[in-house]
Amino acid sequence: MVFSMQRVQPVRRALGAGLFLAAMGLAGLAQAQGTPIRILVGFPAGAGTDAIARTLGEKLKDVLGVPVVVENRAGAGGQIAAQALKAAPADGHTLFLSHDHSISILPQVVKNPGFNPATDFVPVAGFATFANVLAVSGGTPAKSIDEYVKWVRTQRGGKETIGIPAPASIPEFLVKMISEKYKIDVQPAPYRGSAPMTADMLGNQITAGIASVPDFIENHKAGKVRIVASIGAKRQAVLPNVPTFTELGFSNLEDLPYYGIFAPVGTPQPIIDKYGDALQKVLAMPDVKQKLTTMGLTVGYEPQGQFAGRVRSYTQTWERIIQSSGFKPL
Repeated sequence: MVFSMQRVQPVRRALGAGLFLAAMGLAGLAQAQGTPIRILVGFPAGAGTDAIARTLGEKLKDVLGVPVVVENRAGAGGQIAAQALKAAPADGHTLFLSHDHSISILPQVVKNPGFNPATDFVPVAGFATFANVLAVSGGTPAKSIDEYVKWVRTQRGGKETIGIPAPASIPEFLVKMISEKYKIDVQPAPYRGSAPMTADMLGNQITAGIASVPDFIENHKAGKVRIVASIGAKRQAVLPNVPTFTELGFSNLEDLPYYGIFAPVGTPQPIIDKYGDALQKVLAMPDVKQKLTTMGLTVGYEPQGQFAGRVRSYTQTWERIIQSSGFKPL
């Protein structure tokens, strides 16, 4: 489940210089003919990840000079999109824009996910980190996690549900941590992505939810939901008044989730490098950085090797948390 750059080296060597040149020639021809590059996204249109993919895709189109199409393969917390990447030819025309869940978490909590990130995918580059946060809906008066807990105890008899974008995800483990720390009975309510969950929060169908900053930030700014806690070693720049879970007495929640781009294993290294370079150019554009920052991301380009190390470290951190929780793979 953990990425190792050493694992993909034999694949690269096996291709040989001739195959590299042939692959580059085919890719160049396809690009000249306008063959689009697909960016797979594992969540519905309108969700935070989809908005990020479309922001980057529009600029990558200009930098690469070829059409870039965002393709939503929603469902199962990104599992469907990940399986689609595995099935795609390693010709450089299919990429997967994903955050940590599909790569680092899902293979640990599902018995047969249908893919293995360590052997089926190769990281292209990372481009941002973010935080998962707890937000409460307008249907509660709570403006802090302590006020929310008090409200659950007094108005809900100590029992409540908290929405999560996918089952067996980091938000689900956070719900469990909240329940244990505050001695209340809160249970996760899984959704098919953050968009329908947020819609139910806006309609006061559920009183709280846990997702990423990009999923909540606009509604938080508009006062429609209130973010009351975030993971990470320090407060998020866009949420200076929101305490971290660490400040609130939780442990092991300092490592931040990541966003990055992945390709099918076997994709020729020159193509990987080309896309990495293009992504770096896009992230250097002031309007792109500003837009992603406004969404709640901490933007920072990470080349392939550095990004693979981040994925490896993050996966190991959550492997320990998941195992210590006693969670049994679904």
